[in-house]
Amino acid sequence: MKKILTIFLLLAGLNAMHAQLFSGESIMNQQNFDQQRWSWGYFLGLNTYDFNFDYKDYNPDYVTGQDFRVEKRIGFNVGLVGNLKLSHNFDLRLEPGVSFNTRGYQALKADANTYREINSTYVHIPLLVKFNANRLNNFRPFLVGGVSTSINLSSNENNPDDNSAGQFRMTTNSYYYEIGFGIDLYLYYFKLSPSLRGVFAINDELIRDADPNSIYTGNVDKMMSRGVFLNFVFQ
Repeated sequence: MKKILTIFLLLAGLNAMHAQLFSGESIMNQQNFDQQRWSWGYFLGLNTYDFNFDYKDYNPDYVTGQDFRVEKRIGFNVGLVGNLKLSHNFDLRLEPGVSFNTRGYQALKADANTYREINSTYVHIPLLVKFNANRLNNFRPFLVGGVSTSINLSSNENNPDDNSAGQFRMTTNSYYYEIGFGIDLYLYYFKLSPSLRGVFAINDELIRDADPNSIYTGNVDKMMSRGVFLNFVFQ
């Protein structure tokens, strides 16, 4: 019964959105919204995180050329949006939020006991430039890019235990560049902006084990997170 109700509400919402966006009378919703100097909102979304590795020594005999397997899962984003209009086509946007994600991490050259589950809670703060195309009826495509920083509340950076005790550690602070695209949809009562964005760390996030020959950290020159965010902004 719950599944049927959920599907019904989703279809009803999509039908209402379709009616507002594709009205045969070409009604312009939220006509003065983009004239505001400042605007505010919030976002909800999904994420998936991965790791990108640079190795000290590459073993050409190893089939994959990698030391680790990373298991990606779907996480959740939530946060606020502050938007400053710079010109007709450019906005400056701050999107502080929280991202929750879990990744699996395993050394491929060892047994199954090397598997680690990495739970991450990020306070993520991007500063972005948003380039808006000219509005067409109730649509406005855009590109977005910028830089960001995050605080990993689950990093365990200062934990004295390392992987020899089953503890995987990362740096608390990380820095990223971001790039993506989306579309503004002008509805009767608010503006909805779905967007897809790539997030790429630029600093090494791995805390090394005490053993320099550790299978987890010994051969890693750099470990950097990379992620994909699917966000829905409501303004």
